[in-house]
Amino acid sequence: MHHREIDTVGFFESQKALEIAPVTVLATDQPAGAAFPPHAHISAQLIYAISGVMIVRSAAGSWIVPTGRAVWVPGGVRHEIEITSDVQMRTVYVAADARDALPSGCKVILVSALLRELIVTAVGIHPTGEFGDRERRVLELILDEICVAEPLLLHVPMPSHPALVELCTELIAQPSLAATLQGWAKRANVNPRTFARMFRRETGMTHGSWCRHARVLLSLPQLANGSSVLEVALEHGYDSPSAFAAMFRKVLGVPPSDYFK
Repeated sequence: MHHREIDTVGFFESQKALEIAPVTVLATDQPAGAAFPPHAHISAQLIYAISGVMIVRSAAGSWIVPTGRAVWVPGGVRHEIEITSDVQMRTVYVAADARDALPSGCKVILVSALLRELIVTAVGIHPTGEFGDRERRVLELILDEICVAEPLLLHVPMPSHPALVELCTELIAQPSLAATLQGWAKRANVNPRTFARMFRRETGMTHGSWCRHARVLLSLPQLANGSSVLEVALEHGYDSPSAFAAMFRKVLGVPPSDYFK
């Protein structure tokens, strides 16, 4: 994986702008294969993919961020970003004390048409000592929209137990791997019933649900890049495209052919 340095000039300019306004937006375009190594910000962030797909990871799990979605990362949360296809990224930096109702944890949201236009407009707002009423209303409305945005089920929760972390990380890296409860329990050196209880306690999901959910979400970058449903299904551990499409619909509510429309 190619690692690209974070645009520190733009970042520091954005942080300085937060001293004047509650919100500032930084526009960057990132190529497929770029990655931002683990880091944290004092300010909160809404990391928005106008186009393309990225994966944001923290200790709590991984968030898949496809076109038209954004991930909220509270201030102080250490995270890293993997760019899986060319991305037009718009990062909304939010002052720590901007609103009490802002989300307290990471989550992916669907960016409404209104929020999209507000973010695009805010890219051209450069706060100065003489900050206009219109500009302030645009930025305040961005905060309103973030506060009321519905979270999407695009989260792959990660366990903390080392044995479970190793198993889950392997599946995320290679989704076509076999992942039976009995097989994972044997590798973790516990009986299947104990393993099932431990896995649910650590992730909030059953082992089977977690594997199905992870595989569907991990398929989004390839689908966004134009891969066929057949190709994606086989690479993510499914025997047929119809089985994959059925699970995709169950997890995300629509078939793969409709998701990016």
